[in-house]
Amino acid sequence: RRGYKTAILDADITGPSIPKTFGITNPLTADADGILPGQTQTGIKVMSTNLMLPKGDLPVAWRGPVVSNAIRQFWSETNWGDIDYLFVDMPPGTSDVFLTVFQMLPVDGIVTVSAPQELVAMIVGKAVNLAHDLDVPVVGLVENMAYFKCDECGKEHHIFGEPQGAAVAEKYGIPAVATLPIDPKFAALCDEGKVEEYDVAGALDDIIAHVEAAKREEAEEKAELRSREGLSPGGRLLKRVIHQATPRAMRRRFCFGVGHGAPVQKRRYIMQKLCKTPQNEQI
Repeated sequence: RRGYKTAILDADITGPSIPKTFGITNPLTADADGILPGQTQTGIKVMSTNLMLPKGDLPVAWRGPVVSNAIRQFWSETNWGDIDYLFVDMPPGTSDVFLTVFQMLPVDGIVTVSAPQELVAMIVGKAVNLAHDLDVPVVGLVENMAYFKCDECGKEHHIFGEPQGAAVAEKYGIPAVATLPIDPKFAALCDEGKVEEYDVAGALDDIIAHVEAAKREEAEEKAELRSREGLSPGGRLLKRVIHQATPRAMRRRFCFGVGHGAPVQKRRYIMQKLCKTPQNEQI
């Protein structure tokens, strides 16, 4: 609605719901440039395991390594084209999917989804703490099903207890919070594959602003990297490997200064340090 070109990678491999929600039923196709993602009525590109199945209710019973490989293929072998934002829909918790997405994809930030229950808040806290450990910024929290608004009197009823989104955000240092109600209209649109028609009436504006800010920050970071000219071939290769395989804090720490004239011993030392870092075992 704001004019951005967007796409969704459905990383909830064993429980994919994005195609059903957006009304996409056509199977995937491919060309010389890779897999062609499905598209919604408004042009949002979607990649999901359910688009690979002959029937939507067929089970996907895959173990962790297979799920991780599927996400890698969705990211690297899909012809995403020219997009401004790629959203990755992930399952709850801190499973293999979480680690794969954070380590393999250039994530600018995450928006976590909660509900007004302490049990849900605890699970959200696990994901937020792991994101902090991996230096991935948490830009917002959406508290879903926070209340039900009566059609007749307009009173808000807290079906699942008092909203806790603001308290959870303050506890974990999350800058933006949105609260969404229980809305039968939203559920009906999801079932009909018409979720794009739903209007949240500005409830997500603050979170969207932080998402846009995270994108600008990453763009500025990339521009600074591109502006550093004069790298030797070895330095260019090393910087590319570091940039693709490390969290942003480590990129800031290691990328700068590994340029033309940097001793071979220094580049080897940096590579050895990176290889000993647990989250960079793929190097």
